[in-house]
Amino acid sequence: MKKPEETDAAPKKKGALRENIEAIVVAVILALFIRTFVVQAFKIPSGSMKDTLLIGDHILVNKFIYGVKAPFIKKSIIPIKDPQHDDIIVFEFPEDPSKDFIKRVIGIPGDVIEIRNKKLFVNGSRVQNSHGVYKDPKIYAARAQPRDNLGPVTVPQGKLFVMGDNRDFSYDSRFWGFVDLVAVKGKAFIIYWSWDKENFGVRWSRLGHLLE
Repeated sequence: MKKPEETDAAPKKKGALRENIEAIVVAVILALFIRTFVVQAFKIPSGSMKDTLLIGDHILVNKFIYGVKAPFIKKSIIPIKDPQHDDIIVFEFPEDPSKDFIKRVIGIPGDVIEIRNKKLFVNGSRVQNSHGVYKDPKIYAARAQPRDNLGPVTVPQGKLFVMGDNRDFSYDSRFWGFVDLVAVKGKAFIIYWSWDKENFGVRWSRLGHLLE
């Protein structure tokens, strides 16, 4: 005949195991919800956004700011606002949707974009800010390639024109066209980690840097 304390032990162990499993399931669901609808982490693999973003920067992207999208169908079920000029956005690369690209919004629907000898114009006005940098003194004619001379082109409805801040070394809308608004995943807003692979060290000064 079993002692009373032995018969009571099994249910307690089963209850504790169940609680742990439930806690793990809830944590996984919560993590998936946050990643899908609220915020997602990305790593910068290339130098197209230098000097705003460096290779090895790890960033957080606000996925809620442009509205809540239904998974898989990429349709906004709770629209909030569209990307604006100078937003740094992560989106599905038009030529290969399995890849994520990060660029800065230069033109929104209806804008007229023109580039003349590396000088950027939006709706006829010269755009001058500290974001875009030019590191190659060469200037290519439009017939050679669209990097330094382009347009004018009008941004269609439902589209965006984007460019990397490292203007001479960025593969962007100048080469492959516009980004669909539905392909935008979110707005980059902070660097939470930065690893300098060449010097094998942490870039401490970049941690917590808010992106503009």
